[in-house]
This record gives sequence, structure tokens and C-alpha cells, in this order.
Amino acid sequence: MSEKKTTKPDLAGLLAEQRVRIDALDEEILKLLNERAQCALTVAEVKQEESPDSVPVFYRPEREAQVFHHVMEQNAGPLSNEKVTQVFRQIMSACLALEQPLQVAYLGPEGTFTQIATMKNFGDSVIGVPMVTQDDVFREVESESCNYGVVPVENSTEGVISHTLDNFLESSLKICGEVQLRIHHFLMVPPETLDQDIKKIYSHQQTLGQCRRWLDAHYPNATKIAVTSNGEAARRVADEKNAAAIAPELCAEIYELRIVSGKIEDLADNTTRFLVVGREDVGISGNDKTSIMVSTHNQPGALYKLLEPFHRHNISLTSIETRPSRTGKWSYVFFIDFEGHRDDPEIVKVLTEIDADALEVKVLGSYPKALSG
Repeated sequence: MSEKKTTKPDLAGLLAEQRVRIDALDEEILKLLNERAQCALTVAEVKQEESPDSVPVFYRPEREAQVFHHVMEQNAGPLSNEKVTQVFRQIMSACLALEQPLQVAYLGPEGTFTQIATMKNFGDSVIGVPMVTQDDVFREVESESCNYGVVPVENSTEGVISHTLDNFLESSLKICGEVQLRIHHFLMVPPETLDQDIKKIYSHQQTLGQCRRWLDAHYPNATKIAVTSNGEAARRVADEKNAAAIAPELCAEIYELRIVSGKIEDLADNTTRFLVVGREDVGISGNDKTSIMVSTHNQPGALYKLLEPFHRHNISLTSIETRPSRTGKWSYVFFIDFEGHRDDPEIVKVLTEIDADALEVKVLGSYPKALSG
């Protein structure tokens, strides 16, 4: 019997066919991108005509959140939702820059996690303005030198960043958004520094805490020095012998440092939450959070009276922090985050009840929940 010959697929032909298809799709994507950009320019013109005597608000966090959620609902793969939203973030960033290039202050210098969070939230078309401290970020936005600011507020390992909360005690700024960023720390040194010669390690106080066990195991005798930011640690180490910095991987490229060890954080799911601060209120996106600051009477049951309406109206609390008040000794204010928008009917009821019994209720802002990842 004669054996049947199996026909081999024309792999070269298949490859050429797919490349032609990809080229055609790229042309279609390019056409659609520019159509979208033209729509953005038209939107800008309409806003200008609607507000001829004032500067229109071009950046609408609630609208962007709605676009992201719609895209994720429509996404059939194989690209993950995280990858798809990253692409659409850059598209919206470029289109927004055609309307109005945004200036955003962040805790600097270059290379900090706050800069990375800024890029994640606003895209690469934003104009980032590095600041030395959180106070500077607030001042730049309050003075209208920058449109928005980004500051760290909470870490899953080390907890709340108190200095950020304290800025809200006197600031008129509003919270316009939040960003969650998975944090990976890298130990880095100048190229000529040997690993065994490391005598000092610079980083932000929160970062030193997030890497405490790793540092105790690998560099127990090195002096740990807290500085204003991880980017500042890398910048300083670039000009100092026998010293290392713990900073984002990006800093090694920016400051020409050599990475000694990577992902040295003690907990693998180490995540930091950042706040976007601005001067405008944010509308309802459909998946929101609200932050408030409450001063209560110093009397028994004050905390219970504050929290009971949330339970009764089935409002989920996501965070509660206490900070000393600046109005009196042993007086405190509560910072509370909860699900929902300040204009939601049930939230309006809760805020009304709290306001009737508290010394002061200050709504810091309602804003879209951070995208995961």
C-alpha cells in the first residue's frame, strides 16, 4: 500500500497574509485615532463657546472613569483589561493635551512612585512638575500654578501617611481622584560602589519600613537614613560613595545607578494609594468614593454617633483615620472614606445626619474609585 503524503501548511504564506492584515488594521486604527482626536478638539471649541469669560474645565475624571468601565465591559480579549485601559489612558491623555495640556505637581524629584502614579492617572502627555514636599504640591495647585497635584496617602504595609492628611485641615483643595500602584523597591548604588562597601542606605521613611525585614537580613549594620522621597534618595546617592538608595527601578536609569537587588519589599502585594487634588468638584461616575473630615464633640459616644448612620443606611466604610486637631489640646478630627458619591440620595441623608450632631463636616471630595492593577 502506498503511504498518503501529508500536506504541510504554507507557513510563509500564512505569515505574509497576517502581516498584510495587521498593516490594514494599523491604518484603520490610525484613522480612528485621528477621528477621535478631532472630536476632542470639537469638544474643546464647544466648551470655550459655552464659557467665553472663564477657563473651561477640560479634564473630567468621572467621564474618563465611565470610558474605562465601558471599555472593560466590551473587552473580549485576548488583551487583558489592564493592558486595554493602559492603551486607552494614553489615547485620552494625547487627546486631552490637544484641548489643554495639563500641569500636574507631584512629590519629586524625577523617579518617585508619585511621578509613576501621576503618569498612570494622567498619561504621558501630561506636564509633570516635581515638588520637594507634599506641602509644595498643595501650594502649587492652590495658587493655580498647576491644574492638579498627586500625593501619596496610604500604604498597605505601613499605613496612612499622616502629613498628607494634615494638609487637608487647612486646604481648600478637593480630592478629584485616587490611584493605586503596586510598589516594588530596588536597592541601587553608583556603578563603582561594591555591594560589600555599602555603609548607608537612603530612602523615604515609609519605604524603609516596607523593606525592614529584608534590610535587617542583608544589611543589618548599614545606617538607614530617611529623606523626603525615594527619588531624592537616588539623586543623593549618585554623588556619594559607599551609599545605596532604595527607589523605583526607573531611578536607576535616570540617575545612572546599578541595581544590586530588586523587589526587596517585605510583602509581595505592597500597594500605595495616591490622591489627585484639584480645585473643582467631580460629578457622578457610577462607581465612586467620598472622603470627609469630621470634628466631633469631646463626649462619650461621639464616635458611635458618627458611624451609626453609615451602618443604618448600609453605606460601606473603606477607611477611617484620626488626626490631632489644631483647634485645641486633646481634640481630634476623623478622616473617613466610604463608597458612594456625595450627591447620591442615601449619602445626602447620611451627611445631613452627621452634620446635625458634629462640630464640623468638611467634604473633601467625591471621585471615581481607582482602577485595579
